[in-house]
Amino acid sequence: LRLCLGGWGSLVNPTGVAACRGTGRLAVAHDGKKRIHVFGPSGFCLQRFGERGDAGNDVKYALDVTVTADGHVVVTDGGDRAVKAFSFEGRGVLAVREGFCLPWGLDATPKGEVILTDSEAGALYRLTADFQRGELKKCQMMRSQLVNPRAVAVCQTSGAVVVIEHLRAQGLNKGSTRVKIFSAEMDLIRQMDSFGLNLVFPSKIYATAAAFDKEGRVIVTDVCSQAVICLGKPEEFPIFNPLISHGLSYPVGLTYMANDSLVVLDSGDHSIKIYSCT
Repeated sequence: LRLCLGGWGSLVNPTGVAACRGTGRLAVAHDGKKRIHVFGPSGFCLQRFGERGDAGNDVKYALDVTVTADGHVVVTDGGDRAVKAFSFEGRGVLAVREGFCLPWGLDATPKGEVILTDSEAGALYRLTADFQRGELKKCQMMRSQLVNPRAVAVCQTSGAVVVIEHLRAQGLNKGSTRVKIFSAEMDLIRQMDSFGLNLVFPSKIYATAAAFDKEGRVIVTDVCSQAVICLGKPEEFPIFNPLISHGLSYPVGLTYMANDSLVVLDSGDHSIKIYSCT
């Protein structure tokens, strides 16, 4: 463990984390008075924006955050059923509503587009925009008939997309999750639900966040075992390789920094934990 940022008080029930690849900065979505915090490489909070409220640049309830290649912070606002983009200084540049039901997870592609899930609509969208000018160019539904899709991640090398679906349980059970991997062309390559993963792995997995490492392996957080697990590349999926198996309480967010450090957002103790890869 290299560094632990935030903590209760500065972060309240955090929901999403994203790295700005060139700068070492991290954007975090949480439930505080200002919904987005930007931390510098040393852990100092550089910016706070996205005030709780009803104005155009306000954020009612931030569910996830990503940072585009041109340095814009994009947030899913579940409370406003919108996707909102800000400059790193916190200036609102674009709000997209496009008939979303409950926009949830999002991630930026290497081309600067944004892939996002709509949990209630069961859909996956691709947003193309000129964030500098605040212009939406296209909002395209890429997949439908997903079941409660939440976290999503895009492989920066292959363009593959991983989506975590939350399957509703019968009776009193908490339910289970399903990991789906799509090619860059949006063809389904692999999928595995908690039951299938349970046949391969020693414990029940309830996945909450996903990322790709630089080799294109799928990494997920598991709140059942309080761990971060590597499931392997799409073609070998699933293997079972725990990367972090202690020190986490409720991991809900995951991202890699440019130096290959792994960033885990821990909602259990309201902190960001950064692990070096060595």
